[in-house]
Amino acid sequence: MSALTEYVDFSQKSLQIAALAIAFNPIFWNIVARQEYHNHFLTRIFGSPYRGCYFLAVVIFSIGLIRDHIYNTALGDQPYFAPVHQPYLAYGLFASGNLLVLSSMWALGLTGTYLGDYFGILMDAPVTGFPFNVSGSPMYWGSTMSFLAVALYKGKVAGLLLTVEVFVVYWFALRWEDPFTAEIYAKRERDRAKSKKGGKRS
Repeated sequence: MSALTEYVDFSQKSLQIAALAIAFNPIFWNIVARQEYHNHFLTRIFGSPYRGCYFLAVVIFSIGLIRDHIYNTALGDQPYFAPVHQPYLAYGLFASGNLLVLSSMWALGLTGTYLGDYFGILMDAPVTGFPFNVSGSPMYWGSTMSFLAVALYKGKVAGLLLTVEVFVVYWFALRWEDPFTAEIYAKRERDRAKSKKGGKRS
């Protein structure tokens, strides 16, 4: 640990705030989305599931920008370590990560990207083309790659540690989100099957 403190200034408040911001964002949107699914509070406030989803999209996008700003500020306060400074690798990771993020947003659309299924706005079928044929969660892993890219570009060991936190937080988020989302769609299929049975009886 003593060797690590040569390259990471743990006393910097900006580092602590960045770590909190990275953890906060996925926890926040998962809690809000689940509350919406169970109680429809955003739908009631905005009078429409679509408007509620658009509002949540703006909030998630905004806190993402704030988190990224906090991350960059934190790295600015940290010691530089030349072996970590790998600009060409950073360029490749940043381009690849953003390609995964932007192409997944394009494939899913706004409501698919920003938890529309929790609002009852369900997709007709799973998206299986690029980038979902590369990864089941391209937005999360693309974002992680971008965090790593910034750490490598700036040559900051603290950025590597925060990137590990991003990876872990997203990994746990997926373990929380995926089964819940799968159950939303499974429930739709069960409801459809019941409707068909009811139609045949009548």
